[in-house]
Parts: sequence; structure tokens; C-alpha cells
Amino acid sequence: MPVLTDTTQQPAQTNHPEQTPDPRWARPALAVLLVATATFWCIGLSRNGWANAFYAAAVQAGTKSWKAFLFGSSDAANAITVDKPPASLWPMEISARIFGVNSWSIQLPQVLLGVASVALLYVIVKKQFGPAAGLIAGVTLALTPVATLMFRYDNPDALLVFLMVASVWAVLHAVSDGRTRWLVLCGVLLGMGFLTKQLQVLLVVPGLALTYLVAGPPRLRVRLAQLVAGLGAMLAAAGWWVLLVELWPTDSRPYIGGSENNSFLDLTFGYNGLGRLVGGEGNSPGGGSMPAMPGGGASPFGHAGIARMFTGESGAQISWLLPAALIALVVGLVVTRRLPRTDRDRAQYLAWGGWLIGTAGVFSAMSGLFHDYYTVALAPAVAALVGIGAADLWRRRGNTWAVVVLAGTTAVTGGWAWVLLSRTPDFVGWLRWVVLATAAGAAAALAITASPSLQRPRIRRVAAAVAIAMALVGPLSYSIQTVSTAHTGGVVTAGPQIPGTGMAAMGSPRGSDSGHAATAPRQSDKDVSAAMVATLSVDGGSYTWIAATPGSTEAGYYQLATDLPVMALGGFGSSDPAPTLKQFQDYVADGRVHYYVESTGLGLPKGENDSGTPLVPPGANGSTEAEHIKDWVEKNFTPITVDGVTLYDLTAPPE
Repeated sequence: MPVLTDTTQQPAQTNHPEQTPDPRWARPALAVLLVATATFWCIGLSRNGWANAFYAAAVQAGTKSWKAFLFGSSDAANAITVDKPPASLWPMEISARIFGVNSWSIQLPQVLLGVASVALLYVIVKKQFGPAAGLIAGVTLALTPVATLMFRYDNPDALLVFLMVASVWAVLHAVSDGRTRWLVLCGVLLGMGFLTKQLQVLLVVPGLALTYLVAGPPRLRVRLAQLVAGLGAMLAAAGWWVLLVELWPTDSRPYIGGSENNSFLDLTFGYNGLGRLVGGEGNSPGGGSMPAMPGGGASPFGHAGIARMFTGESGAQISWLLPAALIALVVGLVVTRRLPRTDRDRAQYLAWGGWLIGTAGVFSAMSGLFHDYYTVALAPAVAALVGIGAADLWRRRGNTWAVVVLAGTTAVTGGWAWVLLSRTPDFVGWLRWVVLATAAGAAAALAITASPSLQRPRIRRVAAAVAIAMALVGPLSYSIQTVSTAHTGGVVTAGPQIPGTGMAAMGSPRGSDSGHAATAPRQSDKDVSAAMVATLSVDGGSYTWIAATPGSTEAGYYQLATDLPVMALGGFGSSDPAPTLKQFQDYVADGRVHYYVESTGLGLPKGENDSGTPLVPPGANGSTEAEHIKDWVEKNFTPITVDGVTLYDLTAPPE
């Protein structure tokens, strides 16, 4: 049998597939992918309830007050903001203004952003590597467990990921035609990403800048000027809101949650900036330093280090195809090293590889607050590299080395899936052996057909199809488990709980199953009791805030239940100096706050850590101001109890 032609000698046929008409199956296949993704992610969407009540309450506030909409306030009376900029809240708030405040109106925009990310990823990858590559990339993103989690959740990550994918789309357009407008658009998208989750969006900027600096068509001096224009657009797109906040009189806007001095710049470079990277006092949930583990073990937020993306909970969130993506990146850069500077294949490898390496590197090095769901920011880069790597190697299959690499990648992917599935042996324990055996068979078949004398195109095609299916079985199983399990609260992860990791290491409800019961609020506390709702709502329209309670999450539950503003003392973890005791006393004197509600740990896991220490509710380790307010209330007002919750009527001091 003759040896197949080496496709690396035919760049004209492989470098510009956009000039080749799509096969008839391409558009129907894309439609099926998008409809299936939307349907899958919408299954049991209401199961998550309010999801993260911290953000759900802010969405509710934004439907009642345009000032709350503009600033991202936790309550419609604008006491304090969430600890992020407001852009991620805007799509949900617009939806909730149209369809009412409910779990579907809040979370459906997140699903739509996820489906849009899958579609846009397909478009980017398909343009250069063909529809098969685009479909592989899209399916990989849709089935990545952490993507399944976060694209049906009300955290800021859904919009952030979409904007980062869109920024790659804009840069690669600039690589194609060299026009400045695409870099300006990229800058605008990145600026909006900053208004979504601040500095995290900047992790993709070095890779994007390098891509255009290397592959942009104009001369170097022009490319540098264009990049400066893109930087200016980014600063303008983000700076208008930052300038607005900094110049707005502080006494007529909400306190900037998460900051130490009511400054968004302090929030950006402090708690959400250097604090995340290097840790320190206050950079953990509920304020204070990172929690110590019994016996000096790891923090529930993981070990910093080069292996972080593969170990603990993070590995199960994102790393199923991470080894394959890294192999594809290395091979892609090697095979394109001698192509012209403006080669578009290499531009894609640079863009996605820069995204992956830059973001994973920073995540791995973070010694401050780190949550495993942050890894959703890696999902599009991993998916894209898997798609373009598979397609690039397949079109070079006439070379023995390409088939050997495909076989080796299949074996590595199957072996790593076996490792990940082995971490949760009680979750479909047989699946790891099926994956391992299938990977071994597919890798062996590919390796055999690598020999020029044993090439069997049909066997090779079947083996490649089996390899792709095998690679997706593990993440699919975790994604199915994620969709079928309720996820609520601020610390969530996809897939079955890995023993001894994450919040489970601090303690979990006794008898919890393989789901994430440990990261969800206590089941009995998901809904505020009818008696509490009735008590707090009495004459509610007469007060600016019907109640005040430590922590934004707990305040959020009461606010969502009553549909009336509740003041979050100290913000997210009750650690912010807002309001001060003097300010709170003035509010009470003016009759603006009706009740003070003691924290009950509403929204926290129920249980004890391994040393027997109870898990404390928000505010127990709060700021001096929150503690002073609590002490003052207890000394000057009479407690009453409603359904086991202690509260104080601030309009009726004792005689």
C-alpha cells in the first residue's frame, strides 16, 4: 500500500480551510451541538434555587433600583455593593426585570452565555481547522464539568468566559486582515471583562498581545501602535465606570464591598488583586486569614504549586483533557515553527496556548483565596487546543510520527481519566476500567496503523472515533452528576465529592453522599420560614431596610424571601467596615432599620470539622464594626425569637 502524502508539504490546502465549502453535515451538526448543550444545561435548572444568594439578592436589588443596577448593590437601598464590579449582574437583572425575579430568569442568561461561548469557540476553531475541529472543541467545552457547573450558576464567570472567547475571536480577525478596529474591539471586550471580574481577565492579555505581535500582517511599528490602540480601548471600556465610582460622592452611593476604604481601586488591587495572589489577612471567606486545617493539613482552598490544576478538586473540574491540550500545544508550535510569521495556524496555537499557560500558571501560584470553580476560565483554551490539535494531527496522518502522537495522546488521556475516576471509587466505579481498556485498545490500533506497511484507513478512523468518545466519557459522567445535583452557596464544585478535599476537609453533614452536600446550605435553611417572612415584612414599606444581619449571603436569603431590602452588615463576610457603629446608630435613630437578625449560619454547611470544632456562621469572625454593632444591639434592645431565630426590634428599645 502506498504511503499517504505528507500534508505538511501542502500548506495551501490546510492553512486556509475557510476557502473550502463546509461539508453538508457541518451546519446540522452545529445546530445539534448547540441545542443539545442548551437542553443539557437547562435540565433541573431550578434545582439550584437561588444558586449563590449573594449574587441573586444583588440581581433582585438591580430590578428595583437603577442605582443598585449601576453599582452592583446588594440591596435596593444601596447600603453596600457585592465584592465585584456589576457587569455580570446586568444580563441577569435585565432578564429578571422582564420575566420577574426567579431562579430561571436569573440563571437562564448564564446558560445562554455558555451556549454562545460554545458557538463562538466553534466559529473560531472551524475557520482555520475545519468543522470537525470546531465540533470537537465545542463538545469538549460543553462537557467540561466546571463549565457545566458555572454556565448554570449566577456567579460572574459565565460572562467573563464569553468575553475572553470573544476577545480571541477579535484578535484572530486582526491577524487575518491587520485592521486596527479588531484590536480596538478586543480592547473593549477585555474592558468589559474587567468590569465583570476585575484583574482576572488580564490573564489572557499577554497571550493575545504576543499572538498579534508575532502574527499580525503590518510592520512591527504599526503592530505596536495597534496594540497601544487596543490598550487604550480596554482602559476606556473599563475606566468610565471606575472613574464614575471614584468621583461619585461617597455619601450618595453604596459602600464598595470588599474594600478597606470604600474605594474600587482598593478592591481591585487589594482583596481581588494582590490579596488573591499572595494571601494575607482578610483574604478568605468571612474575613480573617486562610483557615488552618486540623493537624496542619492543606487549606480547603488547595495547595499552591505547579500540580494544582491536576490535584484535589481542581483536577476533576478541568484536567480531564489538560494533558492532551498541552501535548497539542507543544506539537503545534513545533510543526509550525518554520512557517511564515503570519501563519494563522500558529496564531491559534499562540492565542490559546498563551491563554492556557498564563491563566493556569497564575492559578497554580495563587497563595490567597482560590476556589476550584475559577478553573472554568481555562475550559475554552483546553477545548480549543484539543480540537485544533486533533484536527492538525489527523490531517498530517500520512506521517508516522503524527499517528504515533495521536496514539500516545489517547493513552495518556485514558490513563489520566482512570486516575481521576479512581479518586471517587464509589461513583460509577466500573467506568474507570472501561475507559482504561477502551483507551488502551484505541491507542494500540492507532499505533499499529502508524506503520507504512500496516496502514488501514478504516481501522484508523474507527480507532480515532473511539479515542474521542473515550476522552469525553469521564467528563460527561461528572457533568451528568453535576446537572442532577443541587448546587447552592458561594463555594461549589462539579462532580462527586472527592474525599478529604475542598470544604469536605473542613467537615460535612454526617452521612452525606457522593454529591456536594458539604458545599450546599443546610437543607432546612434553604428557605426562610413563613413566620420569619411575615415578621420581617410587617409594615416593611415604612423602613429603608426591614432588617440588618451580618454577611451578604445571609442578608440575601432574607431579602429574596421578603422582596424587601436587608442590610448586610460588613458585606460578604461581615468583615468590611460598613456601616460603622455610629452610622448604624444614626440609621436606627432615624427609624430606617426595623430588625437586627442574629446570624444563624444561613447558607453555610452544617457540621463540624475533623477536630470537632463547629463551623461558624458569618460574622463570628467579623470586623470590629460588625461586632460592635452586635454588642450595642444586644445591650440596648430586647431579643425575640421566631422559629428559632433571634432578632431585635430596633424601633422598640426596652424601658
